[in-house]
Amino acid sequence: MPRQRVPGPRSPSSCSLFALLCTARPGLGIYDTFTQLVAVYLPYFNFFTVDSASCGLFPSYGPLVSHTSHTMASLVETLTASGGPESAGFLNDLVGHLWPNICVAGGAMIKQIAEPMFAQMLPAPLNTLHFAKIDLGVQPMTFSNVDVHKVDNGGIKLDLDVNWDGNCDIEMDGKMIPKVGVEHVKLSGRLSILLCPITNVIPLIGAAQVSFINPPYLKFNYTDGANIANLGFIDSCVRKVVQSIIAGMAVLPNRFLVKLDPFNDYFKTYQLPVGVVRLTIESGSNFGEELKSKNIFKKLVHDVPDCYVTTSLSGETPGWKTATVKDNHHPEWNETRDFIVSDHDQLLALDVKDSDTASDDDIGLATITVKNLLLAHGQRQDLTLMHKGEETAGKLTVSGKYYQFIPDATSIIGEENPAEIKGLLAVLVAAVKNLKGAREQLKPSVAITWGAHKFQTVVKCDVPGGAEDIQNPHFDNTFRIPLSGSIEGAAPVRIALMDGKNEIGAVEVPLEEVLASENLALLKEFDVGNGQIVKAGVVIRGTKLVE
Repeated sequence: MPRQRVPGPRSPSSCSLFALLCTARPGLGIYDTFTQLVAVYLPYFNFFTVDSASCGLFPSYGPLVSHTSHTMASLVETLTASGGPESAGFLNDLVGHLWPNICVAGGAMIKQIAEPMFAQMLPAPLNTLHFAKIDLGVQPMTFSNVDVHKVDNGGIKLDLDVNWDGNCDIEMDGKMIPKVGVEHVKLSGRLSILLCPITNVIPLIGAAQVSFINPPYLKFNYTDGANIANLGFIDSCVRKVVQSIIAGMAVLPNRFLVKLDPFNDYFKTYQLPVGVVRLTIESGSNFGEELKSKNIFKKLVHDVPDCYVTTSLSGETPGWKTATVKDNHHPEWNETRDFIVSDHDQLLALDVKDSDTASDDDIGLATITVKNLLLAHGQRQDLTLMHKGEETAGKLTVSGKYYQFIPDATSIIGEENPAEIKGLLAVLVAAVKNLKGAREQLKPSVAITWGAHKFQTVVKCDVPGGAEDIQNPHFDNTFRIPLSGSIEGAAPVRIALMDGKNEIGAVEVPLEEVLASENLALLKEFDVGNGQIVKAGVVIRGTKLVE
């Protein structure tokens, strides 16, 4: 059945809404952000469509949209484009009204996710910690500094600051350890909300993807902390687990997916990384030298340091470590490393340490966003080292180049260089259809193999009364493999449907078939046998230097 155009109220409703927002007082915060949203949405308000494909198990889909090809001039324009910081008054009002409900839902979610992670990640006896009480208090999170703009695939991206300064009542208990109470939580960071795909069908947005651009700041204040032995160790362990959970779920490149349309097409939702930043750590200066105005620096090292630098992007672990330059106040490295970039506001953190036999000493931490590195047009940047919040005399000199991901395989046909990222292979696993077997016994997952690379989605199981159909489960998961050399003659991508530990069907996807597909993206429903379908995609991207 073809798509049907259904005439609806034309300009009166959309224009009236726009006029209402334009006459609102800016101080209320509604005008600032909503006028931007309406301006983006307005083309979709003229008519609604009824899409008969949406009534099926899998909606229709098209190839992944390519990123706009950039020159250095257009990249600079993109990096500096902004509607300016806007108020979030309406959003803060909404969260304020919903806060009691958020507390209940959030408390249940924290307990469900954190307790198994405590058992898995913490040493004994801390691995017995569990929540006896979770009360997130009456102070809601607040949002500010909102920036709204379009992304390459036509979706909408909201970047905003989030801050929570909450007085809580959280109790954790465990075996052979005292009861630990948390009375205050401080959380702050820059949040990115990606709304896509945009459709002509109510609710107009297929899904929202939420993530912190960089790891958020997190601090706990404990009840009667002075009387708890080893509190520092407990705090460090608990924060590490919580930060690991946040990073795994909602720090780039990970995004927390919330479907607004139950028939949302994951292929139109997933956002490929934007490119690769090639960082060169050139040299350092004044490491451990005494300066009259910088006496703190002399205390950091007691002799001529043996320095190395560990670098991470948005807190991803493990970080990249340079060689150690021994006995030098002004070390030179000239070492280069590539990092895959999901957002130009991601932060590169460069941690300089003095290698020592017992334990390595902190010399200082330097940071720079990918955006600021690229806006230097490849010129050297002298970054000041900070130590425990104080400036030191040390400087770290870095430079960078930017390579955009493009649907062109030229860069990955040729010699291999393990130190460089020349392209990207992404495998998208959206859903499974027509899974055979008794519902209560099914434990489906999808396993991906490409050469030495092996991945697997979560294992699902039937939940009585649950919203998901276990015989037609959705996974909405993507696995990324950086490419450092030629893919000519490379092994096919193997997609296997699993039930528990048993493979019940598989298909092999030759890369030649992907290269022959539109936009180098093969997105389809694969029959893995017995009428069982895996909706998956294999996408290839090359790189192009932005000059």
